Amino acid sequence: QVQLVESGGGSVQAGGSLRLSCTASRNTAVTSCIGWFRQAPGEEREGVAALYTSGGVTYYTDSVKGRFTISRDNAKNTVYLQMNSLKPEDTAMYYCATVGPFDPVPLWTQPSDFAYWGQGTQVTVFS
Repeated sequence: QVQLVESGGGSVQAGGSLRLSCTASRNTAVTSCIGWFRQAPGEEREGVAALYTSGGVTYYTDSVKGRFTISRDNAKNTVYLQMNSLKPEDTAMYYCATVGPFDPVPLWTQPSDFAYWGQGTQVTVFS
């Protein structure tokens, strides 16, 4: 079992930046993948970015490539999502998610592959 707590959301003007944090109750190094997802009202939850701990491989959905960066600080059990050049279409509730150490390696775009979720943090980008 692992608890995830997101923070760092807020309201920002288009073009601005936010850094989201996801702090886990245990060492993030023991999981195979940490992902960031977002869900706007009336939309499906979509994978935004993910970090696979073996090799540190990262993935991003096309709409955020070049603007968002996922990173981690194992000493703090925290994964970050740095979001720059924010656009109104980035407005959503953002969630981090992960799997247990013995769970199958998830497909980062598939929410159902992730067993543990944070409560979410709201990001609102206004023009």
